[in-house]
Amino acid sequence: MDRLFYPAIFHIAEEGGFWITFPDFPECMTQGEDMQRAYEMAVDALGLALVSRQKEKADIPNPSEPSAVSVAENEYCVVIEFDMLAYKKRTNAKSVKKTLTIPEWLNEEATACGINFSQALQEILIQKVSAGS
Repeated sequence: MDRLFYPAIFHIAEEGGFWITFPDFPECMTQGEDMQRAYEMAVDALGLALVSRQKEKADIPNPSEPSAVSVAENEYCVVIEFDMLAYKKRTNAKSVKKTLTIPEWLNEEATACGINFSQALQEILIQKVSAGS
C-alpha cells in the first residue's frame, strides 16, 4: 500500500479556487486557491484520512473508478496520487532508538571513514522498504 490513486471531486468555489471532496472518504475535505494548491492540499488531506484510518484500524476502501464518479456542472474528477512511504517520511520524523550488533572490524572501519551509523542505517532501510513494496 505505498502508491495509491483515489478520485477527488474538485468543485469550483464561487469566491475562486476549489473545494475538494473524496467519494471514498466522506470525512475528507479541503480547499485551494488555484488548481496546483488545491491538488497539493488534496494529497495532504487524503494522507491524513488514510493515516487516521490506519491508526484506528478502520477499513481503507478500494479506490472508486474515476469513470464511476458523477460530477455536476463546475466540478471535475481528478485522480489524486498518494505515496504512503513519502508521506510518512515527510510527516513522521520521530526517532526511535535501536540497539544493534555489528562485527568489531566493521565498526572500526566505518568509524575511521567517518560514517554516521544512524544515517547509513536509515538510508539502507529506506531502500529495502522501497524495494520490498
